[in-house]
This record gives sequence, structure tokens and C-alpha cells, in this order.
Amino acid sequence: MWTNIISGVAIAASALSGTAANRAAATPDLSGIGPLIDQTVTAQLAKDKIPGAAVVVVAGGRTVVAKGYGVADVAKRTPVDPARTEFFTGSIAKVFTATAVAQLVQEGRLDPKAPVSDYLKDFKIRDTYPGKPVTIENLMTHTGGFDDEPLGVAVRDPKDVPRLGKYLADHQPSRVRAPGTLPAYDNYGAALAGYVVETVSGEPFAQYMQDHLFGPLQMNDSTFAQPHPASVDVNLAKGYRPDGGGSGGDGGGQTAEAGQYGAWAPTGAGTVATATDVAKFMQAQLSGDPRLGAGVADLVQQRHFTMDPRLPGMAYFFEERPRNGQPLLFKDGDVPGFHANMALLPKQGVGIYVVYNGDGTDGVAGWDGKALINEIVDKYVPVAVPGDGDPASPTDTPVKDPKADSYAGTYRSDRVSRGDVTRVAGLVSSVSVEAHDDGTLTTTGLSQNPDAGTQRWSPLGNGEYVEADGGGQDRLVFDGHGHLATTIDPTVAYYRLAWYASPALHLPMLFTGAGILAAALVGFPILALVRRLRGLVAHSRGARWARVLAVASGALATVFTVGFLVMTGDGNAFNETVVLGSSWLTALLVLNALLTVSTAGLLAGTAAAWRFGWWRPVGRIAYTLTTLGAVSFLVVAYTYNLVWP
Repeated sequence: MWTNIISGVAIAASALSGTAANRAAATPDLSGIGPLIDQTVTAQLAKDKIPGAAVVVVAGGRTVVAKGYGVADVAKRTPVDPARTEFFTGSIAKVFTATAVAQLVQEGRLDPKAPVSDYLKDFKIRDTYPGKPVTIENLMTHTGGFDDEPLGVAVRDPKDVPRLGKYLADHQPSRVRAPGTLPAYDNYGAALAGYVVETVSGEPFAQYMQDHLFGPLQMNDSTFAQPHPASVDVNLAKGYRPDGGGSGGDGGGQTAEAGQYGAWAPTGAGTVATATDVAKFMQAQLSGDPRLGAGVADLVQQRHFTMDPRLPGMAYFFEERPRNGQPLLFKDGDVPGFHANMALLPKQGVGIYVVYNGDGTDGVAGWDGKALINEIVDKYVPVAVPGDGDPASPTDTPVKDPKADSYAGTYRSDRVSRGDVTRVAGLVSSVSVEAHDDGTLTTTGLSQNPDAGTQRWSPLGNGEYVEADGGGQDRLVFDGHGHLATTIDPTVAYYRLAWYASPALHLPMLFTGAGILAAALVGFPILALVRRLRGLVAHSRGARWARVLAVASGALATVFTVGFLVMTGDGNAFNETVVLGSSWLTALLVLNALLTVSTAGLLAGTAAAWRFGWWRPVGRIAYTLTTLGAVSFLVVAYTYNLVWP
């Protein structure tokens, strides 16, 4: 089993660059694909509480499937029409942007190896790493090294969208790694690439895309413009999340979502298209359509970066995600209420696009599209085997790695923000690696499949592993410098955490601190009331104020904890909150800023209590524990940017 998978994956680099000259060597027989899609998507909508979807499949230069399911508007019960219903594309738009960049490169107007700042007029990229400028190609492969800071990037009303260049200048994120070293999915970089298209072409970005991509391909129902043309908005689907949070609420209700518009249009903010328009784009990419420009499709689809030569990597915003040993180019897109997935199989000349207008229960719609694509590929695109042009397998025998124990530990995605409140994702989304005596590894937190929490991996030697279950589809590699990379998602690398930076330590610190402070909120007033009822002598003024500080600290921490848990309890709603920004979220962070001040008072009160002998020893110990609880809570809060500003 591993023989065929490993062999096919190993040839992905050469196959994926098998571009216009040798496309579509053998178009598969797609008989029965319509009923397969009908059954799968209909079941997904019902099970996962998603209002509607559209699916298109192209093969052999024609559209073989174009279907709509469910409704585009829950209240009006408007049925989804793949040729009329407009869906927000999310980051699918990045491959449109990539095509525009490739056009300018092929025309000789843009050098992909040149620093981005060479093409910027009103601002420059900060010189954080002298001698290592961010290049155009870095932007196109998610290797620019910018921090991920998504808080407040969207707006509710398209009339409020700021200009692209000004927004990029005013919201330039920190550079947190040298460019070209590690991948980290980068929306700012993608938006910056689109702005370069604007500055080099001399046309507003949306107009360039209309004139040089959508127009030539007759994608007449697609636009980057914000606000949209009236002819687009009349058929625009609404995006939804299930009522009642992740559990799906009452089983039938849906809440319309906002947050699809924003300045970063080249990344997909505000971008809409019909499914059949996307089919035209896929056909153009698969065929090397000259309307895109000479060599443009080839340039977009070639590999331009990989973290490790043993793994697939990045084309221009397309991700190499081989399946069944066959090369596959992938892109997905997500904005509140909309989730899209695109897959191109260049050797077979097949393209698949599926889009939903609902988040689904627990946000599962983002996975549903991938599951459908996997099902189609598994049925119609066979496992690559030696003898049909593929080289023989290097090995199918596991080779025990003597360094396996050194790979065990906790890892974090390098996309997790350093400077944004969204850094809190690192507290609950780490990857754990466990080594076993037989040489295998198990990981949790890597799979995108919500039903596959744990994966088992067999060694191939030198830090390389193949998935032991699930057909051996995926591989992972340890680079020897504390990083982990996988075929699951080439836009992300993971770095190993020291013990003191691990969520395994931080979560107990946070909740223990919160529990102690909650106990202080209740306990100290009760003790004060008991003393008064017993007629005991009142404590000194300093001791009384010290206890007031303890109660205040308990109140601040408790309100923050309860408020944050409520806010994040519905992951779909919280995603919307993050991209839109929220005064309530800011208010919660202010509570921790106030807790910082009160904790300083607790430290002083603790010293005074022991110095002046306030209360009995048990009282002083309780107060000291309250102070330690506050310190523990705040250490974690500051680590994950949960304090304002």
C-alpha cells in the first residue's frame, strides 16, 4: 500500500509542473459522479445544518456537473442555482490574484524575485531583517514572514471598505520570521500582492481583474468590486451559522452572518462568483488557455517553495496536496457563513469546486468540501502505480528512526499570531507528538478531519513518516531544527514548544488562577459577614482594603472568564466577532488590564499581611494563594494577548 502512495507523492513536483504541454493525459470516466455528489451533499446539508451549496466539476475541457442544493436565502427559500447564485469565494480569490501577478510577470513588468518595496509608492515594508527583503514570490507562497493579525479586518457594510493601499500602509503587521524560510498562511501578504498588481498596472485592482481575467474568460458574474454591481447583489446568497452555537441550536434555525467585506479584496474579502464562473477559471487553468496569457497557467501551477524537498509545497497560492499518489492543486476559502474548496488534477484535466453558504455545526462546512473532493478523487482517480510513467517506489519498508524520541512534544502552528488577541488560539490548538517503542508516532491536532483526532505514523527514516492508517495518504517530516511539516497543509509549519511555553502548563495555570480568584470573590465577603455577625473586632483599615482588593480581583477575573467563555462558546460566531472587531471583546481585555493594577495591590497587601500580622495564619495563607492565583492568571493572559492594549 505504501509503495504506490509514496511513489506517487515523490513524483508530485515533476507532475505538478507538467503544465500546458502535457495536460490531461487521460481524462477519467466520470460516470455516476452526479448521483454521488447528490447523495453526499444532500446528506451534508441535512446532517450539518447548512442551508445551501453549489458544485461544479470540469473534465476534458467541459463542465460535466453544475448543480445547486438547498437555498440561498433561508427566509425567501430561494433555491441555489449554480449559474445564477452568487457566493462569496473567500480565499479562493487568491488564485485569481495569483493569475494576475503571473500575467505581469510573463509580460516582463514584474520580477518575482524583486523586493516588494520596489513596487510600492506610498509606503515601504519595514526592514526588520536587513539584507532579507520580502519578495513578490514570498507573498505568493505564504513565506513573507508577516504576523497574522486578523482582528477587525472586515466591515459590515461594503460602503465602508477603505482603500486597499491605505489600509495596507496603516495596518502593516510585524515581521516575525525571515522571508523564504517557513510557510505561514498570510492574508496580508496576499493583499499586498494584489496591491502590487494595482501599482504596476496603473489600474485599480478590481478593474484590472475585470479587464484581464473575468472579462476575457467571460466570467460575467464575478467581481472584486465593493460595493458589488446591482446585477450581482440581486442574486447574492446569504451566509449563515446554525442558531444556538456549535450544537446547532434547535435543529432548524439559522443566523445570518456579516463580515464578508473588507479592504483586503485580493485575499477574497468581498469577492463573489457563481459556481459556473469558477468552472470557467478551472478550465482555463487546466488547459493553459491563451486568454490568460502565454505561460501564465504554467507559472501559477509550478512549485515555487517547499519547506522540505521530500514534501510537496506551494505553487502561486495553490497548495500541492497529492492524493492517491496523484498530483493535486488545492485552494480553500472561508469567510463568515461561506466555505469553498477547489481542486485541480492537472494530469487528468479535472477540476472540482464546491461552496456552501453556511458554517455548519461546529464549523464543519470547511471540512465538508474537502471530504467531497476526497470522495470524488478516491472513486475516479486511481492510485498511481509504477509502470505508467511513474518511477519505482523508493521503499515500502518502515525504517526505525533512532531520533524518534526527540520528536515527541508539543508543537504550535507558526500562523498563530504573536501580537493579536487571536494568539489565544495557540492555547487550544496545539499539536502533540508521542513516540512509541515500535518506532511509530501518534499525533493529535494535525488532521483537518474533525472525526480524526489521532493519527498514527510509521517511520521511513531520517525524520520522515507516512500515515499508517487511512491509505497512507499523508506524510510528515521533522527538519532537525524543531519544526514539523506535513502534506496535510503546506501553508503551515509547526515549531516545537519548550515546556514552559506549552498549553499543558498554561491551561492549568489559567483555570487554577481563575478558580482561586472566583473563590476569593465569594469567600472574603462571607468571612467579613461572619466576623460582623459575631461582633468581632474590626481589622485595621489596611487589612480591610487588602480584602477589598482581593474581592475586586476575583470579580474582574470571574467576569472576564465567564464573558470570554460565552463569547467563544460558539466558534462560528466568534470568528465573525474577530474579523469585525468588537467593543465587547475590547471591554473584556480592559478587565484584565484593571486586574493587573489590582494584582499589584495584592502583592503589596500580601507583604503587609505577613509583615504586620494581619489575620490568623490561615487567613494570610489564603490571601497569599489569592495573590498567586492572580499572578498565575495574568501570566497566561499576557502570554496570549488577553490584556488591553
